[in-house]
Amino acid sequence: MIDRYLVIVGNPGARSVAETTEHARLLGLEARASWAGARLLTSPAAPTAATPDGGIVIGHLFRRDGTRVQDGLLRLSTTDPARIRSHLVNEYWGEYLLIQGGHDGPLRLTVTRDPSGGLPCVYATDRGAGFITSDISMAMQLGLYRKQVDWIALAHFLTYPYVKTGRTALDSVGELLPGNTLWLDDAGSRVGQAWSPWRFVAPPYRHARFDSAATELRAVTQRTIASWAGVDESILVELSGGLDSSIVATCLRGVRADVSCVTLVSELPGADEREYARAVTEGLGVQLHTEGLTVAAASFDAPPPSSAVGPGAGPLQHAADAIMERVAGREGMRSFYSGGGGDTVFGYLGGAAPAADAFRECGLSAGMRAVRDLADLHQCTTWRAASLAARKLKGVSTAPPAAISDMMNRDAVVGAPDPHPWSDAPPGAFPGDRERVLGLAGTQLFRDGLSRATRRPLRLPLLSQPVMETCLSIPTWMWNTGGVDRSVARAAFAALLPRNVVERRSKGNFLQYNGAVYRQKKDHMRDYLMEGVLQSHHLLDREAIAEFFKRPSAPRDRAFMRVFDLCRAEAWARQQV
Repeated sequence: MIDRYLVIVGNPGARSVAETTEHARLLGLEARASWAGARLLTSPAAPTAATPDGGIVIGHLFRRDGTRVQDGLLRLSTTDPARIRSHLVNEYWGEYLLIQGGHDGPLRLTVTRDPSGGLPCVYATDRGAGFITSDISMAMQLGLYRKQVDWIALAHFLTYPYVKTGRTALDSVGELLPGNTLWLDDAGSRVGQAWSPWRFVAPPYRHARFDSAATELRAVTQRTIASWAGVDESILVELSGGLDSSIVATCLRGVRADVSCVTLVSELPGADEREYARAVTEGLGVQLHTEGLTVAAASFDAPPPSSAVGPGAGPLQHAADAIMERVAGREGMRSFYSGGGGDTVFGYLGGAAPAADAFRECGLSAGMRAVRDLADLHQCTTWRAASLAARKLKGVSTAPPAAISDMMNRDAVVGAPDPHPWSDAPPGAFPGDRERVLGLAGTQLFRDGLSRATRRPLRLPLLSQPVMETCLSIPTWMWNTGGVDRSVARAAFAALLPRNVVERRSKGNFLQYNGAVYRQKKDHMRDYLMEGVLQSHHLLDREAIAEFFKRPSAPRDRAFMRVFDLCRAEAWARQQV
């Protein structure tokens, strides 16, 4: 079951407080805490822990050694709200929300979301009244919010579909981003950072030795995943056989949970990874479910879950979600595990920035070693790698995201989105660190609109706070040691993973699958967009759409993926109107 919560601030709806509470009970919520002008309701099984200042933590909370907080009380030596927030973020981790009542002045409530973002949090407030919730549909059913699309925000999604911000596509509804704190008072709200990835790339935390980095990474990752396994008891792992998901699976060796794995096999070339997945499960002694991923199963117009506050999953992810949910139901599994985010946390950067970091951090000799590693990694000449690194050294900070205006009405294309809080790099930040921190911010999109996450917990263990912090402390150039990507992670788990997985350099590729989906369903997609809600609200260019669909697709052409993004937005918008 999914843990749900709703905080009602003031009296934002037409019903009385008593009526709202009674209707919430019919939705399966029960009262858990209250403060002056605010009430917390949760699903009955949602774990909570009280703090010394009268606050409450919702969700799963662990100490740094991996032990779980289960006694309903967080024992701290201070009652100061700010110190409690700081202590929680620095000494604990998990998937949680901390709610603290206002103690003096106009402050009504303070809400802090953990850095992993495992527990959803959206909110709307107006003059001191409103709500904070894990599921916007509950606020709608209770009359606390009337659904209304923010068409400008939706235009932002169309222009920057892979940029995460705190703005949702519902009018007046914001998302509290992971690692941030929300302050509510009678005048309105403001948001600030409680946790920043920049702290962990700084010298006090930074690793200097490859072997110690690998040792710490292995220990932290194993401890973190074992802690989660103690919560979930039965786990279905989405196992591609790639390095990241294989590490997640192998860290489940010896846990007390029931573990099974699923690998997806497309009917098209490029995505059959059974050889690697089977090697992992045979080593673990767990069952591997091999499931066919058919083109017919991919849906471009499937409505996203009612909790989605913006466009959701694309056709491939929709098909994968349906398979994972079907297997979980059949096998009686309680939770999903994925290696999502592994490429980012394990320093899989595609350019020359890591070599530039090595020059700046360690000087000429280390910089040249990093250049040679870069050349080996990308199969280019040392001269070419050195030239690209020099360009990174001379370049300015990371460029803002590029606008994508294909098939949009020219008047609907919007300017740059609100910056992510983590994009504010400290002075002197290395180019590689800038790139990986922005990449980490991008992983916050991974949970958005996934239907499987509305029925069973979806864990992304490699994005848990301890793993993120450890990986950030490992320099970008160290991840390319020996001309091998993610080399620290490979070394950390070399003794635990099958040799063919550790030495694997290829990655599963679903481009041909996606291309087949497009070719089979392009006529329906064209009509769907040309006669849709986005077009009627002047966000799309009807003539440009027609022209795009007339063009033949060249081999390895990825331009059709833009159509998938437009369909994601169209499917969500149709559900709202």
